[in-house]
Amino acid sequence: MGRAHLSNSEFFTQLGNLFEHNRTKGHGSVYLTQKRLTFDSTSAATTPTKVADDPLWDTHPEQPLPVLIRASNNRSDKKPGTDRQDVAKIVLSTVVKPEDIDSFYIQYAEACKAGMSSLKKRDRKKGKKDKKKKKVAA
Repeated sequence: MGRAHLSNSEFFTQLGNLFEHNRTKGHGSVYLTQKRLTFDSTSAATTPTKVADDPLWDTHPEQPLPVLIRASNNRSDKKPGTDRQDVAKIVLSTVVKPEDIDSFYIQYAEACKAGMSSLKKRDRKKGKKDKKKKKVAA
């Protein structure tokens, strides 16, 4: 059912390639998601016991949980009836252990900054002028 997760270093390499691919195409999005990994097949993690007084009993486990990080270009195969040539969907994922989380997020922030370096600044002035003209004309 699931794919094997990449190591953290392989994830950063592939993430850089994904950002570069979108940069060369001139368009596209990269979706980054993260969530805590509550099921770890390598170890039998104990689940916290439910406490009647605490409605958020599952948010503070006895041991820190690993984090699942995913990156995707959110593309699908070519849709019927369209001429657009879509790229195959790319999905990357890695699991970050609790003891490695600080160093991982430092590298993650640098990778995201590098991926955003070629973004164009949005031109907001043109939209404001058009709205003022419409208000004056009305």
